[in-house]
Amino acid sequence: MSLSVLTLVRGRERHLANLMRSLGEQSCLPKELVIAWMQPEPFEDLPSLPFPVKHVFVEGEDLPLAKARNAAANAASGDTLMFLDVDCIASPTVVESYSAALNEHDGICLSEVLYLPAEVTDFRGDYGVLDELGKPHVSKPRFPEFGRVEQEPDGGQLWGLSFALRKSTWQAIGGMDERFVGYGGEETDFAASAEQAGVKTYRVGGARVYHQHHPVLIPPLHNFDPILRNARLFQEKHGRWCMGYWLGQFREAGLIRWEEDGDALDVLRFPDPTEIEAARQPGTVLYS
Repeated sequence: MSLSVLTLVRGRERHLANLMRSLGEQSCLPKELVIAWMQPEPFEDLPSLPFPVKHVFVEGEDLPLAKARNAAANAASGDTLMFLDVDCIASPTVVESYSAALNEHDGICLSEVLYLPAEVTDFRGDYGVLDELGKPHVSKPRFPEFGRVEQEPDGGQLWGLSFALRKSTWQAIGGMDERFVGYGGEETDFAASAEQAGVKTYRVGGARVYHQHHPVLIPPLHNFDPILRNARLFQEKHGRWCMGYWLGQFREAGLIRWEEDGDALDVLRFPDPTEIEAARQPGTVLYS
């Protein structure tokens, strides 16, 4: 099976260059890289790769993440699709591990993610340093050893930073719902649709990626509007809430009225610029 790597880009030029360098060092090279640009022009002087790079352009002032993922998937020619966030560096065995897993399992495959500190900037191929400095997310399950694949009972564990599936399965699920616009919710909605379609989820040993640092806001007040909009849309579709952790933070800050077991989400007030800036965390904070 041939594998296409898909990434979405708006800004983050250095992160993209590091991602591309890591793809060029894979033990099993992908068929292609598809970049969905959510900006008018691509970056110049990107790293050269030993396989084709396709470019697609997706319009939308707010981050059109679902639309961009669909556009990248439509442009991909591989039998399998590997979605990799522009903030990620791929370990050398990601493509090999995903490909092997998807040869045996028709489902959604997930990779382990280690979060890198702010001092890691330019990637120069030293994966040992990344393994030493990277930290797992405390809320995520442990991953199996290299070469092992384990079924994940909770499809909601899908993490948009890195996942892979057969293109035919992506098409059967229907891709992502492009009504989700801006940050948050589109991945969880896709996972819910996959579960409803009977698609299984797997954790893949050896498919490790490293998340490159960027500023973190807790709560994510800079994404207040899209989080509320997408949470309402998810609740209307599925009869339950997503992003409850963030909604709870907004409630504690006195910004919204919301109950987990209800269907109402009301804005009490909007965050002001001072609050948003105060939510910015120091570089030692790796994730929200």
